[in-house]
Amino acid sequence: MATTRLILVGGFLGAGKTTLLLRAAEQLSRQGKRVGLVANDQAADLVDTELLKQTGAEVEEVAGGCFCCRFPDMIAAMERLVRQSEVDVLIGEPVGSCTDLSATVLQPLKKLHGRQFDLAPFSVLLDGHQVRVLNRLRQAAKENPAARFPDNVLYIYEKQLEEADLIVLNKCDMLSAGERADLEASLAERFPDTPLLSMSALNGDGVDAWLRALDQDRRVGRKIASVDYDTYAAGEAALGWLNAAAQLHAEGPCQWEVFARKLLEGICADLRAAAAEIAHLKIYLSGDSEHLVGNLTANDATVSLRGNILPARRDVNLLINARVHCPPEQLRGVVEARLSALAAAHRLHAAMTHLASLSPGRPQPTHRYQVIS
Repeated sequence: MATTRLILVGGFLGAGKTTLLLRAAEQLSRQGKRVGLVANDQAADLVDTELLKQTGAEVEEVAGGCFCCRFPDMIAAMERLVRQSEVDVLIGEPVGSCTDLSATVLQPLKKLHGRQFDLAPFSVLLDGHQVRVLNRLRQAAKENPAARFPDNVLYIYEKQLEEADLIVLNKCDMLSAGERADLEASLAERFPDTPLLSMSALNGDGVDAWLRALDQDRRVGRKIASVDYDTYAAGEAALGWLNAAAQLHAEGPCQWEVFARKLLEGICADLRAAAAEIAHLKIYLSGDSEHLVGNLTANDATVSLRGNILPARRDVNLLINARVHCPPEQLRGVVEARLSALAAAHRLHAAMTHLASLSPGRPQPTHRYQVIS
């Protein structure tokens, strides 16, 4: 049986994993490859899934937990893509708040499914802007402890880097040459045995070099991090998680880009006022073939919007995904109140069709290898 190339891309919430998957799928498709994509989240109604579908590639979604805790579901999703779509390359992104993936995903894949999947080195994305934000949060801890990620969340962030086969410094277009050089030097000092690449997945710089590096290096799952599951579980539980879906109907022409920007900025302002730190906030608006996607990756980040929906469009579907350091019920209240107020201001009828707010439970991996297989 022929093996299917499998690329897994890890990294913290907001590091740019989905954007990299989009770019990689486009480039591999141009090379004549049939690409399948696997999204992963703690709940359904995932913005990333809708974005990945725009590539034209076949997409599967594994919801209800990370790949490690939904390992059989992950295998089933990948097997469906291979069987039904005859894909040459699979690319998947695990939940951004998960770690210990070498022990719980890479080693089982190598040991149990090595004849099915040709696993590429495990890439962990690092957002250069996030590094600056995290450093700022650490420095501000004594001044305002409530407005920062707790140490157990930062623990997850750092453990992800420890287990990487390849560290990818992303969003380099947002860094000055000096900042980039400083970060590269710091990472090389902290992880001297881990190869490092820099890129901007958004504009495509460095994506080809990354794909070539994955083909040239066959070392996979070379490290198993020492992970304290009590600290890990507490770090995940510190984040409020919200996935919501709504149907919007406009009474007249609507400037959808203005609405999207105000929704993101309003939610961010409300969370900032509550001393709740954003890890990632995404929205996706769609109407027929038109779509608009927006995101924020920190309280002080600039809103990013891409796409367009014409003002004449009356009926639009909305997805909201939020990962925030605050209780899930507080996050739900902020999102519902801001959406309701903004819908009224824009003469929209907003009908919530699904809303899940939660804190992730303790990770319970299907497999956990103690040694490298």
